[in-house]
Amino acid sequence: MTRKLLFICSRNRLRSPTAEQVFADRGGVETASAGLSPDAENPLTPELLAWADIVFVMERAHRTKLSAVFGKWLGDKRVVCLDIPDDYAFMEPRLVVLLEARVSRHLPSH
Repeated sequence: MTRKLLFICSRNRLRSPTAEQVFADRGGVETASAGLSPDAENPLTPELLAWADIVFVMERAHRTKLSAVFGKWLGDKRVVCLDIPDDYAFMEPRLVVLLEARVSRHLPSH
């Protein structure tokens, strides 16, 4: 069974697109990313939330905003906070290492 992973940050420009790309080629998962800000590259929608099996947010503030704005679409969806601050460039090696360490434990093992 394929797990659908949705990565969320504020503007969907650095952290969540990096995560989407890092895990896109993993077996057993599909990835997408979105942002919570109105000016996000790919703004979060109820449809994206419905698609996802696990939602990863980068910061606690994202979890709070996600619940406040999209709570009625979250249902019993699993939301994991990665605690990754907005201190990294797109595909920065340190960010990739952090994502690997914090996301991998939530993925199906092969």
